[in-house]
Amino acid sequence: QVQLQESGGGSVQAGGSLILSCSVSGYTVSIPYWMAWSRQAPGKEREGVAVFYADGTIILADSVKDRFTASFDKSNNRLYLQMNSLQVEDSAMYACAAKGFGWSMSSYDYWGQGTQVTVSS
Repeated sequence: QVQLQESGGGSVQAGGSLILSCSVSGYTVSIPYWMAWSRQAPGKEREGVAVFYADGTIILADSVKDRFTASFDKSNNRLYLQMNSLQVEDSAMYACAAKGFGWSMSSYDYWGQGTQVTVSS
């Protein structure tokens, strides 16, 4: 049973930074299951923020690629999302997901409960 648990969300002013963490249990991050960071703002569809491909490639969404960095740590089975220059539009519930297919967030089988990020102007 794969379990995911996010942490690190909070409230920050525009221009600030946050680091989100996702602990993964039940399998090793490095084996060939795709993983992802996603976010969903009230009234909006869930969108992918970063996708971790099975070959180790990490791709960020165009909307965040110049401000966010995604990484994974095999030694402690954690995913990270470093968010810099945060904007009000980045406010959302952020969640990590496992065992899916690329940018199709609906394809992911396992989800954490999410962590809220609120950016104020």
